[in-house]
Amino acid sequence: MSIVGFNFEKIMIEKKGKVNSNLKIKSNLSITDVDQEKLNVTSSGDVIKFNFEYTADYDPGVGKIQLLGNLLYMEDKDKVKVLLEDWKKDKKLPKPLMAQIFNTILAKSNIKALSLTQEVNLPPHIKLPILKSE
Repeated sequence: MSIVGFNFEKIMIEKKGKVNSNLKIKSNLSITDVDQEKLNVTSSGDVIKFNFEYTADYDPGVGKIQLLGNLLYMEDKDKVKVLLEDWKKDKKLPKPLMAQIFNTILAKSNIKALSLTQEVNLPPHIKLPILKSE
């Protein structure tokens, strides 16, 4: 159905060393847990809470970004039951749902991380458009 909430629970960024030209940045997003959440606001569906961890490591030992949070997703009660059973059984969810969840988390996390890199003077962790003169 739809995403009804998004929260960061931990925001960490650190710059450990000097930035050099060989800098490699590895980013990762993982769903750490899926559970049912109770909201008293509505009775039209149940809510699933997707806990996530987003990291960007600046190698070799230059810096790190870590964002922990959760996304709340509302769905019909029957579908919630099936989704939770599938997650508990083999830690998998339907691909269309995962794409929606991951895209939302990535959009919000990349924007937050980009803002944080400016605060500690790390280069952006994602490629930004660059204008070149001829």
